[in-house]
Amino acid sequence: MQTTTSRTALVLGATGGVGGATAQALIDNGWTVKALTRRAMPTDGPVQWLKGDAMNAADVLAAAAGVQVIVHAVNPPGYRDWERQVLPMIDNTIAAARAVGARIVLPGTIYNYGPDAFPLLREESPHNAPTRKGEIRVELERRMATAARDGVRSLILRCGDFYGPQAGNNWFAQGVVKPGKPLRVMHYPGPRELGHAWAYLPDVAATIVALLDEEARLDTFARFHFAGHYLTGETLHAAMRRASGRAELPLRAFAWPLVTLAAPFSETLRELRKMRYLWRTPIELDGTRLRELLGTVPSTPLETALHTTLSSLDTLEPRPDAAVTSR
Repeated sequence: MQTTTSRTALVLGATGGVGGATAQALIDNGWTVKALTRRAMPTDGPVQWLKGDAMNAADVLAAAAGVQVIVHAVNPPGYRDWERQVLPMIDNTIAAARAVGARIVLPGTIYNYGPDAFPLLREESPHNAPTRKGEIRVELERRMATAARDGVRSLILRCGDFYGPQAGNNWFAQGVVKPGKPLRVMHYPGPRELGHAWAYLPDVAATIVALLDEEARLDTFARFHFAGHYLTGETLHAAMRRASGRAELPLRAFAWPLVTLAAPFSETLRELRKMRYLWRTPIELDGTRLRELLGTVPSTPLETALHTTLSSLDTLEPRPDAAVTSR
């Protein structure tokens, strides 16, 4: 539902999956959206693109002038350079939010958690991350919590693995299917009988907008878990077959042995390999607190979400015998 507001948001990472989806959801709900980018972007669209770099504090501060919200959806591409970039970028966002009185919105991940918190993750579950990347995410949130004690408002929406219309830096587009190539096989990174949390980007974005509409009810340091779709590999495979219209679509294991062999020569693959622990046990997010606040949490039917995703990733070929279910 579109609303009439005079609210303005700055989106950092608007060219990425979750940042782009959130920018669009904000626009659809009457927000003015500014975005910071190092690229040359069109000037005639709904987003007000500003030249700058999230690593530059002055750029972020200038872009944040007049905004009520800063969406911090920026991450180094390809799992690289986290040590050098992640914490300086959140420091810049915190400084800008403090200066202009804005609320920070962070689309969070499950990297904060270790096996001691699995299988059901709650907002207060312990943050004992077993990887350096996870430790960085823990420190990122700690800095936000510290800033909140000084009045800098934050909203963290932790999610499972993202998927959706934009390929982005996510497991679905990088490991389950191959964007731009006809869908011939579905790969799965874990045992097919174990459940895993998935988050459809348009639903995540709509949830962020719905939470921002509840500003008066949000804590200064607000944290919620987005349950999304909790699926076993077998359930996801069956839904993929129906969504693609390919009843014969095979399910195969992700090529972890090849990743291990190639890891010494690729930083991205080295970092990817470190995330394997997230696929060795069931992982589910408890969305109780979110449901209690919103009542109804945005949720697209699974097969509709999958078909939209597969189509946008250019993996589907027209088939006269395909009967796609969208309900």
